[in-house]
Amino acid sequence: MNNRADRAEGPSRRTFLVASGLGFAGLGFGRPAPAGEVEVGPGRPLASGGSAKSTILFFLCGGASHLDTWDLKPDAPAEFRGPFRPIETIAPGVRLSEHLPLLAGQARHLAVVNSVGASVSTNDHHAGYYYNLTGHQPDPSFLTLGNDRTPRPDDWPFMGTVVASRRPPHPQLVNAITLPHTPSRAPYTRPGQFAAKLGVEHDPLYLMGDRAAPLSFQVPALTLQAEVGPDRLLARRDLLGAIDGARHDLDRASDVRTYSTLEQKALALLSSSRTTRAFDLADEPETVRARYGDTVNGMSLLMARRLVEAGVPFVTVFWMEDQEIAGKCKSAGGWDTHGNNFNCLKENLLPEFDRAFSGLIGDLDDRGLLDETLLLVSSEMGRAPRIGDPRSGGESGAGRDHWTHCQSVLLAGGGIRGGQTFGSSDRVGAYPADRPLTPADVTHTVYHAMGVADLEATDLQGRPFNLLAEGAPIRDLF
Repeated sequence: MNNRADRAEGPSRRTFLVASGLGFAGLGFGRPAPAGEVEVGPGRPLASGGSAKSTILFFLCGGASHLDTWDLKPDAPAEFRGPFRPIETIAPGVRLSEHLPLLAGQARHLAVVNSVGASVSTNDHHAGYYYNLTGHQPDPSFLTLGNDRTPRPDDWPFMGTVVASRRPPHPQLVNAITLPHTPSRAPYTRPGQFAAKLGVEHDPLYLMGDRAAPLSFQVPALTLQAEVGPDRLLARRDLLGAIDGARHDLDRASDVRTYSTLEQKALALLSSSRTTRAFDLADEPETVRARYGDTVNGMSLLMARRLVEAGVPFVTVFWMEDQEIAGKCKSAGGWDTHGNNFNCLKENLLPEFDRAFSGLIGDLDDRGLLDETLLLVSSEMGRAPRIGDPRSGGESGAGRDHWTHCQSVLLAGGGIRGGQTFGSSDRVGAYPADRPLTPADVTHTVYHAMGVADLEATDLQGRPFNLLAEGAPIRDLF
């Protein structure tokens, strides 16, 4: 028999299987929203904010070094500043690393925010993801459990799912799509990237990429066996409907609603030729693909542009690590440069990022889409000001350790006034100095740009709560 305790545990196995087939990777980490819990769609009021219709979040997995990218400290002592030098850009007053020459040419679109203080007691990836993706400070369980602190049903929702829940349903796709992977490798899945307490029906659809085949993205919802065509799929739906009708009284009402929602999304995705075309990069001209770079991260940003053109409100690109440089950088192959920080950035990470992100900005601008597309570059943390991580040989290892106390973010488009630097860190980049901010402020800025004003929801007991009570939009950026 189902009881209230069962309801609190989350979705049933049947609902989980349906959502797994859809590619909603977070289903096991959320719960179905009971009827009436979260009103979504066109009835939600919109704020007067930016001009964004869509957001692309480019998340640099591992913790990008703010000190070696867009907040360099050339006057700091040698043990802090490193060998990189800042260069002037096309925008007066905006300086970037010398290893970002293509982005420097797009700086008139950029707002560089150098005063985000995301201090968390754990100083690790899980907590950094959670804070920067949801806007909420990590709870004490992040400190006690560390990497064993997996996503939970009562976590605060990812900002992308909040935006998605406030938009009318997309006619063919879904409102939040994430690619090219789900960070991080199970069982250490990063918290903060799912809808959680907002309701699993708002979880993102995941597109899975492959570093060895950058043009190839697999969508579980669009992967049919060869002998199963759309006609047979629809016939199976009729059969499922008959079976469900015979046992509907055995399911919880909230599970049924969630199951039906996900089932309809799956069928719409599987039976739509327009949907499959949206995921096909092969018809993009080679000159366009070259602009982004022939990498899985570059092609993920190109896919994000296509999804924006298709009307998807929120697209997230989580930087996919390169295992071939894991040993070189004493990391998982991403931005977690515990060792050899400067060579890893100069030779691998920055060239790939520079081409891909500058390509996205230029492509959106050329197509007249930049004003209505908000771009946000973020990460779970910055890197330690003092060079030398004890875990990789200290000073001789030339790495930078985790640093959640200060970081930078980049914004562009969507009503953001480009060509500006906002706030500053102290003389060695350790803590925010002028105009200090938190990830809550950055998250509210996304909501403001997307015109999301109503952040009220209702819990299982019918009690109202605010999805992000802390922080405020950075209005001076607009």
